Amino acid sequence: MKPKVVLAFSGGLDTSFCVPYLMEKGLEVHTVIVNTGGFSAEEAKKIEERAIRLGASSHTCIDAVDEYYNRGIKYLIFGNVLKNNTYPLSVSSERFFQALSIVNFVKKIGAEYVAHGSTGAGNDQVRFDLVFEVLAPEVNIIAPIRELGLSRQEEIDYLKNKGFDFSWEKSKYSINQGIWGTSVGGVETLSSAGVLPEEAYPSQITDHGVERIVIGFDKGEPVSLNGEKMPPVELIHILHKTAAKYGIGRDVHVGDTIIGTKGRVAFEAPAPLIIVKAHHLLEKHVLTKQQLYWKDQLSNWYGQLMHEAQYLEPVMRNIEVFLDDTQKFVSGEVEVELRPYHFAVLGCSSTNDLMNSAFGSYGEINKSFSGQDVVGFTKVISNPLKIYYTVHKD
Repeated sequence: MKPKVVLAFSGGLDTSFCVPYLMEKGLEVHTVIVNTGGFSAEEAKKIEERAIRLGASSHTCIDAVDEYYNRGIKYLIFGNVLKNNTYPLSVSSERFFQALSIVNFVKKIGAEYVAHGSTGAGNDQVRFDLVFEVLAPEVNIIAPIRELGLSRQEEIDYLKNKGFDFSWEKSKYSINQGIWGTSVGGVETLSSAGVLPEEAYPSQITDHGVERIVIGFDKGEPVSLNGEKMPPVELIHILHKTAAKYGIGRDVHVGDTIIGTKGRVAFEAPAPLIIVKAHHLLEKHVLTKQQLYWKDQLSNWYGQLMHEAQYLEPVMRNIEVFLDDTQKFVSGEVEVELRPYHFAVLGCSSTNDLMNSAFGSYGEINKSFSGQDVVGFTKVISNPLKIYYTVHKD
C-alpha cells in the first residue's frame, strides 16, 4: 500500500504541479481545499474536477468559514486590529485555520505526509509549516515548489509532458480572496512607489451616490444591518457587496514579513474596515479610558502574533479572555455613510453610553462638581510637576 500524502490544494499552477509530482514519488495523493470565504460552490466544483483529473485519489472541500469567524475574525473585531493602522489581516489571519483543517484531515485518514505549494519567498510557508510541526510532528512536510526552486515555465512544461495541457495564462495580478478581505499583488507592489491601476482591484465602482447604513452590535459582534438581524458571517458578506460598489476599503499595506524582509501588498477589504471603525467608535462611548488604553496594547500584540503564525501561543488565549470580557457592554447601533472611495462613521446610540448628559455636557455645563472643585483638583495634580521644576530650575 502506498503511503498517503494530504496536499493543501488551490487548483493553481503550483498545487497542480504537486499532484503528479507527488504521485511520481510513490505517494497516494489526497487533495484538500479549505474554504475560508474565498470562493463559491461552483468554483469549488471546478477545483475538485481539476484535482481528480490530475490523478488525486480523493478530493475534499472543508468549509471553515464559521470556525474562522468564531476563533479568529471575532477577536480581530473585538481588538479593532489593523496591522500598522492599515491592514485588517485579510489573508494572514485565515492561514492558521486552513492549516488546522488540513492537519485534522491528515489525522483522520492516517496520512504519513502533508504537502503544500508555497514557495520559499513568503510568509505562508512558515504559517503552514509551524502548524504542522506543532500539531502533527510525526508527519513529514513536503513543499515541492520550495524544495525544487522551479520556474513557472518549468512547472508548465512538466505538466504538459504528463499530458495536462491546462490554460495557465498568468494573471497580471495575484488575487487572494477570503471573507475578511482580498489581497492584490502585482508588479506595482514590488517597488515602494508603484501605484495599482483601477482595474487591478476585483470590485469596480458602480455606485456614485451617497448611502447611509446602520450596523448593530451585540456584545461586540456585528449582528444587524439596517435593522435586520442576521449572523455576523452573513452581515460581512452583504456589507462587502454593498460597500465594494463604491470602491471602499482599498489601501496598500507595508510591513515586516515573518522571514525578515519588508513586504508591500494592496488589498480590498470594505467590510472589515467599516466594521472595525464602527466597532471602535461604539467602544469609545461605552468603555472607560483605562479599558481603551489597555485594549490597544493587547490588541496590537494579538494582531502581530496572529500575523506571524503564533496563533497556538497560549498567550493568545489569555488575550482572548480579556477581549471577551471587555465586550460585555459593547452593544448599540452605529451609522455609517458610504460614498465613492470613502466611508465615514457618523455617530452611535447605546443604552451603555458613558457620554451621559446627567453629568453635564462637555464644554457647556457640569452637573457633578463646581468650578472651585476644579481649582483644588488642579492644585493637587500639578504638585508633582511643581516639585520637579523647583528642584530642576534649568
